Amino acid sequence: MPTLYHHPLSAPSRYVRLVLAEYGEEVTMTEVQPLLRDEAFLALNPAGTLPVFADDNEAVVSDAAVIAEYLAETRGVRFGEDSLMPDTAVERAEARRLVAWFGQKMHSEVTRLLVNELVFKRLAGSKGGSPDSTAIRAGRTNIRYHIRYINYLAERRHWLAGRRLSLADLAAAAEVSCLDYIGEVPWEEGEAAKAWYARIKSRLSFRPILADRIKGASPSPHYTDPDF
Repeated sequence: MPTLYHHPLSAPSRYVRLVLAEYGEEVTMTEVQPLLRDEAFLALNPAGTLPVFADDNEAVVSDAAVIAEYLAETRGVRFGEDSLMPDTAVERAEARRLVAWFGQKMHSEVTRLLVNELVFKRLAGSKGGSPDSTAIRAGRTNIRYHIRYINYLAERRHWLAGRRLSLADLAAAAEVSCLDYIGEVPWEEGEAAKAWYARIKSRLSFRPILADRIKGASPSPHYTDPDF
């Protein structure tokens, strides 16, 4: 069985987990602790970043966006060639742009800052260092812009990249879900964004994400509620 090396509160890991779930793919889940050096994991991915997907054919694939495209090529054919991508080249380009927006820009400006400082450093103990208050303030400021952008897209499209659910929605939901877990999403910034998240939160593929619990970090009270 394929193996996914991940952490439950890693947004890139959650993105890949959502793609796997949408394709109905079962994998062995191996948890890796962020911010702690793991020599065995570094042998798989010298960059030391999550997630890493080890397939049955001995392929080892790193980087969430690359893994998602790999899964679309190797598993998506069972559900139709473009099952998680729009129909036209222009729409597919937009979906890929948004995957990069959420997986790179939002992640670096918001999710990585808040999750690292508020959760991962604490879980790493003395090896994690002290929380950086400047990084926390920056993340809390930047998230408002990103929620407003999701709201802008959700007001104008059925799903974020167009008419159908795509990788763009899963990439965005992975970031938002981590922030929602720690109660850091200012939902007052966008009713359309909130309605979009409620829809994707209700999908079967999201159930394992909502079941995640991180020792020493309880979820926000509304985390599992699809009608929050």
